[in-house]
Amino acid sequence: MKIRISFILLMLIVSVLAHSQDYKIMTYNIRYDNPNDGENQWSKRNDFLSNQITYNNPDVFGIQEGLYHQVQYLDSVFVDYNYIGIGRDDGKTKGEYSAVFYNKEKFNIINEGTFWLSETPNKISVGWDASMERICTYGLFKDKVTKQQFFVFNTHFDHIGKVARVKSAALILEKITEFNTNNLPVIVMGDFNLKPQAEPIQLLSKALNDAKKVSILKPFGPTGTFNGFKFNKPVSARIDYIFTSKKQIKVLKYEILSDSKDCKYPSDHLPVVIDLKFINP
Repeated sequence: MKIRISFILLMLIVSVLAHSQDYKIMTYNIRYDNPNDGENQWSKRNDFLSNQITYNNPDVFGIQEGLYHQVQYLDSVFVDYNYIGIGRDDGKTKGEYSAVFYNKEKFNIINEGTFWLSETPNKISVGWDASMERICTYGLFKDKVTKQQFFVFNTHFDHIGKVARVKSAALILEKITEFNTNNLPVIVMGDFNLKPQAEPIQLLSKALNDAKKVSILKPFGPTGTFNGFKFNKPVSARIDYIFTSKKQIKVLKYEILSDSKDCKYPSDHLPVVIDLKFINP
């Protein structure tokens, strides 16, 4: 009888621990493979960049600017991960991706897709006053152990169109409402090409939490995320973000990683990483 009671208690403890699991999420603009980048070309930094991601061991990470061969390289390195996403130019493999990689040993993908940041989001298109096609890739994930489900949206806003950036923020919020009919936790991340005081960031911050502002531990790392490969200058321009649901997610830690090797960064952006816990609203 005592053995049976001990076994039941053990199973209850395991269950509680499983359902209070922490997750690590990363967003990373990896810089597209530009042959004019000289010493910062992709072929000279891809190994360090992938090692950096491996060392931090995120459960889910979203990238921006990755071209097909860059996405395939990461897919070959991260054998325990699958990814979702398509090229923005043709809806297949051409153009930059906003791919989302996830640990396939931990999660199942329930649903996924990509929409264009435009007036016609279901078609390959350039929106409003944007300079080029822009997209948002999303996935509905399910933890294999806890059965917890959550959405991840990963995007890259235009760097020129002022109207496009406001409309893109509004569109993503509309899509969250459209897809998330069961009021599941939501994570929105990416390169927004905007500083915190900009209207689109403020719009997103009203509907969601800016992870940096609600982190329980004091945020760690530089103020900014865009380094422009300028190793000897302060990184002060914060344009990469992770947003989370206001009530269903507790952000435990927030950090901007400024790792370098031989006085060089692995990308012209610094990755943003958070540790979070899902909570009952």
